[in-house]
Amino acid sequence: MTENSVAPGSKRNIWMRGLFMLLMAVAFHVCMTVLGIVAVIQFVIALLNDAPNIRLVSFGRSMGSYLRQIVNFLTFATEEIPFPFSEWPDAA
Repeated sequence: MTENSVAPGSKRNIWMRGLFMLLMAVAFHVCMTVLGIVAVIQFVIALLNDAPNIRLVSFGRSMGSYLRQIVNFLTFATEEIPFPFSEWPDAA
């Protein structure tokens, strides 16, 4: 195949990927809003208790992993579609 030739069905696949990319971009923006709210709550908790909430720390780590998965998908670094089309990432 030459560089410009297209395999049958690949145009349809790129349009489906485009739809998933649009959905993942919306999910990214929603997650960023949630992350901002969590950060403010975590700051207030740390201010009042002199220590951050461990569950929010874990949630923040998993949210960061999820955002990384979205970015990798949007930039074509991976073909795996992130949550809700796959498992939610662990807090690593």
